Amino acid sequence: MSWICEKSLSWLQLFSIKIIKCGPIPKHIAFIMDGNRRFATKNNTQKSVGHSKGFDKLSETLQWCLEIGVTEVTVYAFSIENFKRCKDEVETLMNLAREKFQRLLNEEELLREKGVHIRVIGNLNLLPDDLKRLIAKSMLITKDNNKVYLNVAFAYTSQEEITNAVLNIVKAAENNVITPDCINEQLISECLYTDQSSDPDLLIRTSGEHRLSDFLLWQIAPSCIYFTDVLWPEFRFWNFLSSILYYQRCYDTIENIKMKQNHYLIENCPIKSKQVEIFLKQIKTARQNQLQLFADLL
Repeated sequence: MSWICEKSLSWLQLFSIKIIKCGPIPKHIAFIMDGNRRFATKNNTQKSVGHSKGFDKLSETLQWCLEIGVTEVTVYAFSIENFKRCKDEVETLMNLAREKFQRLLNEEELLREKGVHIRVIGNLNLLPDDLKRLIAKSMLITKDNNKVYLNVAFAYTSQEEITNAVLNIVKAAENNVITPDCINEQLISECLYTDQSSDPDLLIRTSGEHRLSDFLLWQIAPSCIYFTDVLWPEFRFWNFLSSILYYQRCYDTIENIKMKQNHYLIENCPIKSKQVEIFLKQIKTARQNQLQLFADLL
């Protein structure tokens, strides 16, 4: 299945979308796509089938997001903790990723037409060279697209992300690129893998688990969080609309939290100094150079 499904929606689905768009729509939705393995067990099939069905559901869900006007989606595809699973399952997931990112490269024209910008966030150094190459090429060929942003968290945990950001800041301070008084919440945010993204408005977790599994812990402080018992491959259009309705009910509270957070940042995080601008430019350049290096791997 393509990265973005193009199924025809029923008249009832289209009508429901028109109704729900009368209320506030989240600009950025994050998904913890949990339940692929339990889906496989439930249906007496192999785990690889569950993971493949999970990707198909992502493709379908991206279409729903586009239909209601969401402009950014972040998905938790592979945690660093997943490397601890059995060797066969990890290799299955790596092969699935290879297949899907290769398909993404083959769909370059479709992605350009829809304006889809792909970002992969995580410690890509942990991945096999051939997969790093596919991921880097996918990011580079879509870097100028700017209508919709898809962030794929792969080889990711929030702890590793924050640690990486802090280490970069410490190194810069030791090398006198920045001074200690430059360090604040805003600087840490801009050193995260998600520095180019807005914080999620809504986080959806499937499968009945009520935990965050080390996903976007820094970014979701002001977010609306929706838990559903439905396994990810069984996540339906109506489950999706239920999450949007829940967000709309929480909207005023969430906006009030965001307003207070923004006020705090304005009060406590001064305008960037020239030092900070130079440091952040160095971080951005280093990441871009790393992507190009990965893309050139044989």
